[in-house]
Amino acid sequence: MKKQGTNLDRHCSPSERLPRRTTPKSRQDLPHSLGPDTLFIVTYMLQSTQSLSVAGRMMSAARKAHSQRVGDESYGLNSYLYKEEVKIPHKKKKRKRSTNRHDPQRKTNERGRVGNECGRTWSCEIEERHCQLEPDRFPMSDRSLPLGSPSSNRATLLSLRVSLSLSHSLSLFPREEEEEPVAAPLLSPPREMASHIVGYPRMGPKRELKFALESFWDGKSSAEDLQKVAADLRSSIWKQMADASIKYIPSNTFAYYDQVLDTTAMLGAVPPRYGWKGGEIGHDVYFSMARGNASVPAMEMTKWFDTNYHYIVPELGPDVKFSYASHKAVSEYKEAKALGVNTVPVLVGPVSYLLLSKPAKGVDKNFSLLSLLGKILPVYKEVISELKAAGASWIQFDEPTLVMDLDSHKLQAFTEAYSQLESSLSGLNVLIETYFADIPAEAYKVLTSLKGVTGFGFDLVRGTKTLDLIKGAFPKGKYLFAGVVDGRNIWANDLAASLSTLNALEGIVGKDKLVVSTSCSLLHTAVDLVNETKLDKEIKSWLAFAAQKVVEVNMLAKALAGQKDEAAALKGSDHRRATNVSARLDAQQKKLNLPILPTTTIGSFPQTVELRRVRREYKAKKISEDEYVKAIKEEINKVVKLQEELDIDVLVHGEPERNDMVEYFGEQLSGFAFTVNGWVQSYGSRCVKPPIIYGDVSRPKPMTVFWSSMAQSMTARPMKGMLTGPVTILNWSFVRNDQPRFETCYQIALAIKDEVEDLEKAGINVIQIDEAALREGLPLRKSEQAFYLEWAVHSFRITNCGVKDTTQIHTHMCYSHFNDIIHSIIDMDADVITIENSRSDEKLLSVFREGVKYGAGIGPGVYDIHSPRIPSTEEIADRVNKMLAVLEKNILWVNPDCGLKTRKYTEVKPALKNMVAAAKVLRTQLASTK
Repeated sequence: MKKQGTNLDRHCSPSERLPRRTTPKSRQDLPHSLGPDTLFIVTYMLQSTQSLSVAGRMMSAARKAHSQRVGDESYGLNSYLYKEEVKIPHKKKKRKRSTNRHDPQRKTNERGRVGNECGRTWSCEIEERHCQLEPDRFPMSDRSLPLGSPSSNRATLLSLRVSLSLSHSLSLFPREEEEEPVAAPLLSPPREMASHIVGYPRMGPKRELKFALESFWDGKSSAEDLQKVAADLRSSIWKQMADASIKYIPSNTFAYYDQVLDTTAMLGAVPPRYGWKGGEIGHDVYFSMARGNASVPAMEMTKWFDTNYHYIVPELGPDVKFSYASHKAVSEYKEAKALGVNTVPVLVGPVSYLLLSKPAKGVDKNFSLLSLLGKILPVYKEVISELKAAGASWIQFDEPTLVMDLDSHKLQAFTEAYSQLESSLSGLNVLIETYFADIPAEAYKVLTSLKGVTGFGFDLVRGTKTLDLIKGAFPKGKYLFAGVVDGRNIWANDLAASLSTLNALEGIVGKDKLVVSTSCSLLHTAVDLVNETKLDKEIKSWLAFAAQKVVEVNMLAKALAGQKDEAAALKGSDHRRATNVSARLDAQQKKLNLPILPTTTIGSFPQTVELRRVRREYKAKKISEDEYVKAIKEEINKVVKLQEELDIDVLVHGEPERNDMVEYFGEQLSGFAFTVNGWVQSYGSRCVKPPIIYGDVSRPKPMTVFWSSMAQSMTARPMKGMLTGPVTILNWSFVRNDQPRFETCYQIALAIKDEVEDLEKAGINVIQIDEAALREGLPLRKSEQAFYLEWAVHSFRITNCGVKDTTQIHTHMCYSHFNDIIHSIIDMDADVITIENSRSDEKLLSVFREGVKYGAGIGPGVYDIHSPRIPSTEEIADRVNKMLAVLEKNILWVNPDCGLKTRKYTEVKPALKNMVAAAKVLRTQLASTK
């Protein structure tokens, strides 16, 4: 393997290589204007070698003082009497000298060094809005704070009542240099804090809902058991936010499967095939829509905008009879209220719901979904009426489609919808949330002109250009919910930058109309950092999961309330294989000798309980490496023999050694870190644990060659080497945010390129490089899409540009709309692409009917692996015949939609048997026709 940086055609030169990340933005020094004196003291204590014991004593004292609260509750900690004196023993700790000039560990002081304060005694007394720090006990900043200055209220930044489980968010503030001590003056009463969370993860910190769902689906537990787990999760989430003093707490963001499916249930928009006869929709109908059942398939599932979350696509037409069929939104509001938490019920907005839907089967594809607006609004009015009667004072409508490039007709629908809802909404405060991108100027104008709306929420992390629109014109008297805490990544917030943004916005919208919020729902991040007991401490200090982001939001709100006034070299090359795809396919066919309509699977086979146990025990060092290799080898052999018995043409080894298609590779690449419980919901009960890319990426050694070579030695048939592509690894990770994403992607591509070439040298003639998430990463704004597709496609081509013509390169994509990027898919220059198709009613095929020529091999999925339903031979043959109507028989492959790891062998064996049988029937028919 070539060393990184030795070949400019493959790698960046040493001078061009990016510096290893030593510290993220959020740990850079705060400007002196912040000077959070009291916060610094407690943060320092939490960061010290005795942090837990000291903080524990502080918390204990604070709890003891709880009963002595006096004055207005809104003053938080300042209304408590607390006095504690702590002695911290001095303990020297060696540190590596940082090369990062922003790293607080590197800063020195003429009169002393940070960290030498151990052994000093300090005390803090807070009584009825008064905070006095003893100057001879603890060093402070070098500035005297005049009474009433902005920095004089920094003590309000932190409540000692914050749970220790959230303490990692507090370590975001660096230690300041030792200079002259200063006493903090009297605090003036802060204004009321305004903080808001758009939404929160549902699965639970340790995937409690996942296991409850799967137990229920398997018939091992009752509906009551499932409901109990769900209720406990909701209760803990609401109480957590209430304890963190979040003012606007969401409800109805919980879902057993998906929030869009919940809306379909609320509207009674159940497709006829599920046999629903009216009344309140129960688990049977709900889960049949999501997962299918023995007799009918599930509804289509696709990606939620540009995230890895999936939603169930509503199927609508002119004959759908809408009715109020699920009272979940009202029930959950009442449930929270009974716990003493007044929440903001959240609904998917009516216009976004329709724009995210599709015409039902048999309905003209040009049917205007927005024509149904007048039919669904009466149901929304019923829900609103019940929420008002239950005591709701706010209601949140999520309208994320407003960030898309919508024509005037679609924008007009928002005006019509909220005009019709205006009378129903009277007496309620109404928030409309947008997220995931900048909102276009015309959409912003329409949104801020809507009648009956009290506040508007914007993503100011991914939508920084929206700031210019707000500065240009924001409706007087309206609330601005400023999404400054990133809901889609796990890096700790750059609090200084966020405060700067909030300060600027406060001057525009007014102090009492600005609300600190998350950029989007926290659904897209991991749940709680406290469960990461094995993560490197330094890396951990850079992170914030959902629980910590709740604290970040509140800290920013408190701060606001207290204020008065390698890549260049890679990009220069095309990295395209020298021969065109048709010539390569001819060379590959001579070597592989495959039949017409070759059959294959996507990669993984069922992950049994026994298999997971073996991996778990090996990781825990309970079994030896020899025992582990023997067990995995037996599993691979079983999978190979099964495929040979089924007569599948191109085999896979089943991936028994892999935990996750991204995590498995990240664990073997440098620059990655991993969590223990950083699970994020993908769909239904399916969760993923995204790696953290914190540094430069490279491949220290081969990752898959051992297992793929072993599998190939077990059969004479072609064995696919299975890899995850660079764009998918990037999009399914939490990515370092101190360099452009494409530079990180190129680094990953170079690592995968090394692996591809080693597989080829080992005799693997078919290599699949999955890019399941390529479409998912497409920016929502059209103006940004071309650049993304350019570097994403280029990254894929880097991985395989050096292989021989006879080596067949496959890729796989799933659960996204591909028609709009078909030319980029062609430009990837893969020999064969397998792609999800079955749930979307062959929607993919329409692009070929409309004249797009595709010369490479293609395998549109013939059955849905995310449903337990087993398709018949006739059903699969019918699907393939539809494909043959628009695709040449010599390029068509027959395969499932996706990998089989989530299925059971009792489902997999008959489904694959029927798939192979269908291919053989069609081969016979094609031969006789010829």
